[in-house]
Amino acid sequence: MSLRLFRGRVFGLVEVLLRVPPLFLIDEILKTGLGYYEDLTDPEFQYFGDQGEKVDGNVTNTTLYFLFDTKVSKYVFVSVIKLLIGAIGCASAMCMFMLNTKHLMIVYLYLMSVGLVLASYFTNIRTVRTILTSTDHLNVTISPLQLISNFNLKQLQEERGWMYQVVENYVLQTILAFIFINIHLGPRYSTIQKLLPVSFLIPSFCSILPVSNTFLKYSPLISAILPIFIIKFVLWSSFMSISNSLYSGYRHARTLISNFGVSALVENEWLRLSVPEVLRAFWILRTLEHTVIFILAGHWDDSDDYTPCFRLLKYLLVSGCDTLTAVLGLTSVVSYICNYVGKFFQWILLTEDENDKNFGTVSAIVFYILALQTGLTGLEPEIRFVRLCRNFCLLFTALLHFTHNIVNPLLMSLSASHNPSIRRHAHALIVCVVLVVLSLTLMYLLWTTQETSTWLLAVTAFSIEVIVKVFVSLAIYCLFLYDAKRDAFWEALDDYIYYIRSFGNTVEFCFGIFLFFNGAWILIFESGSAIRAVMMCIHAYFNIWCDAKAGWSVFMKRRTAVNKIESLPEASAEQLSNLDDVCAICYQEMQTAKITRCKHFFHGVCLRKWLYVQDRCPLCHEILHLNDDKATETAQDPFAVPLVGEGELHNR
Repeated sequence: MSLRLFRGRVFGLVEVLLRVPPLFLIDEILKTGLGYYEDLTDPEFQYFGDQGEKVDGNVTNTTLYFLFDTKVSKYVFVSVIKLLIGAIGCASAMCMFMLNTKHLMIVYLYLMSVGLVLASYFTNIRTVRTILTSTDHLNVTISPLQLISNFNLKQLQEERGWMYQVVENYVLQTILAFIFINIHLGPRYSTIQKLLPVSFLIPSFCSILPVSNTFLKYSPLISAILPIFIIKFVLWSSFMSISNSLYSGYRHARTLISNFGVSALVENEWLRLSVPEVLRAFWILRTLEHTVIFILAGHWDDSDDYTPCFRLLKYLLVSGCDTLTAVLGLTSVVSYICNYVGKFFQWILLTEDENDKNFGTVSAIVFYILALQTGLTGLEPEIRFVRLCRNFCLLFTALLHFTHNIVNPLLMSLSASHNPSIRRHAHALIVCVVLVVLSLTLMYLLWTTQETSTWLLAVTAFSIEVIVKVFVSLAIYCLFLYDAKRDAFWEALDDYIYYIRSFGNTVEFCFGIFLFFNGAWILIFESGSAIRAVMMCIHAYFNIWCDAKAGWSVFMKRRTAVNKIESLPEASAEQLSNLDDVCAICYQEMQTAKITRCKHFFHGVCLRKWLYVQDRCPLCHEILHLNDDKATETAQDPFAVPLVGEGELHNR
């Protein structure tokens, strides 16, 4: 079983590595700029500021002069051609990336056969040119074969340079021919298989035979005729197979979309292609490549104020996010690391909630949005490094928020359920202390080392928000623990929870407004971008408008419920003694109670929380109040009946 598991992991790794080369191709295309001319600032293209050409004392139209200029036309033509080639290359790479493993292997074998033929052709050309140049210089009149047969060792030694070239080419062509014979996808007739080695070695044979220079010059082309014919035959014969595969893939995608939707198709392809693993492998291999370049370029031994390790780390981070594909790879690596951070907190909190496993996904989304919002790929290296470090700080605060979202329901559950496990309580409290300490440490380090800026204010707002959330959670946690120690029912608990949560939500709402104006300042005066504008609109709608609307709705429902409860008569001690029953909502003894129109007794707090759900008696379903507001009947989810406090309804 272990051997089978090991084999499956090896095959999975191979499949991941097979999908990496298309990403390298897309990355190289993106590095070229897709038709953008980097030297557009050259003086020969600076026509926008000219006043135009004067004819008879009048200034001609500068726009027409710009459009019909030959240099500008050449620039536009070259840019369009580069854009088309880049788009075709990216589309081809993406199609190759989407292939299944079987078809991907076929494509690689075909490309390898093409590469072998090209390598054979160019090495043969190099050898033939070397021989022709050497023989013309030495005025050789006999062939190398005649020199060997006549034992003219002296002349042969004088010409050993190009003789070594012939022997080297012979060995290389033999290896290329052997590989091509075993991997080509054409017909494997015995005659063709036997002719292929001869075809590869034609220039090497002609180099030592008494042939004319003209024939020797064209021998590389003659040598490539048979392999090229096989390659073209494979391409022509596979046209229908390729068309059928594309059509079957289209039908599969259309069927999946029609039955389950686009999200199901995306999720299915995401898992089939192992996208996160492929992106991580791509970024790691790309980083190794840049590490070798860094060392070979001699930057390791540069003399500056930084250590070699820091210099290398800075170089890898800067070069690791210079294209969109590189940013995706770095995002996958960050997501992988944050996923293990989430598992670490799960281990500390002794929980296995499925929602906690979204740690890596949330961090990936946050990091990639920050990368697009700040325009990392288009910045200068030094500025890019600074922005990247700032994005990591923002990501760190986002992780603190997400960690609080994990520990908060755990605290509420431990306190409300009267869980006796001291270990679980201690772990949850330790995580809360860590959140506060990390937030305070981050603010201290940034305010002591960085100048005041909009970014610093945003990080500070997020950090303070984490601290406020933690203290709100701890306050409610303490209230629940205190309520668990009481023998009698505590009617004021719900009011205290409501006031504490209202304070926390108000602080969050104020910080949301502050962050909106902070982002607006950045958008207008610092680094405006369409993505930042879209994110500001999303923030304004979800974190400001929706929160304000939900808070106002809760406030109005609470006020309406309080007014209705106050209009009901209070039960006397004698009535409660005669009743000798518990509240039908919370099953607790009633020291005080409210009497409904249908003569049923309930705790006032319990009845108020029931009114958040509907305005009918829990026992007989009679209308509790004459002036019924129908809007409150279906305003809340029936499954969200709060039993521990109205503030739980507003736990966002």
